[in-house]
Amino acid sequence: MSMKRRTFLKRAAAGTVAGATIGAPAIAAGRRKLKMVTTWPKNFPGVGTGAERLARRITEASDGQLTVRVLAAGELVPAFSSFDAVSSGTAEMYHGADYYWQGKSKAFNFYSAVPFGMTGPELAAWIRVGGGQELWDELAAPFHIKPFFAGGTGAQMGGWFKNEINSLEDFKGLKVRMPGLGGEVLRRLGAAAVTLPAGEIFPALQSGAIDATEWIGPWNDLAFGFYKIVKYYYYPGFHEPGTGLGVGINMAVWESFSKSQKAIIRDAMAAEQSVMVAEFDGRNAQALEVLLGEHGVKLRAFSDDILRTLRTVSRQVVAEAATSDAMTKKVYDSYTAFQKSIMGWSKVATYAYERARRLPE
Repeated sequence: MSMKRRTFLKRAAAGTVAGATIGAPAIAAGRRKLKMVTTWPKNFPGVGTGAERLARRITEASDGQLTVRVLAAGELVPAFSSFDAVSSGTAEMYHGADYYWQGKSKAFNFYSAVPFGMTGPELAAWIRVGGGQELWDELAAPFHIKPFFAGGTGAQMGGWFKNEINSLEDFKGLKVRMPGLGGEVLRRLGAAAVTLPAGEIFPALQSGAIDATEWIGPWNDLAFGFYKIVKYYYYPGFHEPGTGLGVGINMAVWESFSKSQKAIIRDAMAAEQSVMVAEFDGRNAQALEVLLGEHGVKLRAFSDDILRTLRTVSRQVVAEAATSDAMTKKVYDSYTAFQKSIMGWSKVATYAYERARRLPE
């Protein structure tokens, strides 16, 4: 072997070793571990398991470059401290319902639910094609958070009550768990509405600290066992006609991701939103049959008179919320204009078909 060839091979081998030495740490350095704090009990059906599924989706789609660890309410921070934890950088992500953050701005309500607001599909349309996402970005930016639409429960139920609700008088003095602007509506009817994290609802109902509660719908309500304490189950959920769930990512963390990592996260959020809504609709149908057929639950509808008053008061509460700050007014104007527009389409599409399907033979 010539001297020149031996020299070439030595240099090539050295380059290969150097490349391996430099490359391995570079790959390792590219792997990120992200903490996702949630407002839900650990592994709770639907919302909790949806957060877990989203975490797996991001982890697998990124081939482990981004490993997301889900922390249930109380594991790192209390449920309602999730937003602050991400804003401050204590955690990289949160998964929750944005109306829990209305103390920051009333505008956050519009990204979960407002009473007599949009249905789930209508809300999704506003966020995705009606300018809602751009306003959400603007709303969350001062808190150093990048928000995403990442789940939904569909239409919710009106709640569980120890006694029948036959008139508006029955709301007076009622201690009820109801968050967001819906809770304010009931306060104006004389109820004592409170916000409790999911894990505290059953003990409060059991102890008598509250007389009534709403949560989500039959699937989750069955899992919580509310039927063991109260039997009257009311609909419709005027306060949450199509609740959306959000994920917030610390802005500095979001901006540190590569273009492909951002695409993975966006796609994972959209996929989970679709899957979660389908899961809730399917499971709620099954669970309602169990509650009625096996547990003696008494299904009741709010009367039209009650609903008309709830609608009137709801419109007042939502309009007043819009005056709280300039950002909420911008969100409110966009939301209400889009709702008015899309209701015209819904009337001749979804709702017209629903009516046709129920016509007597």
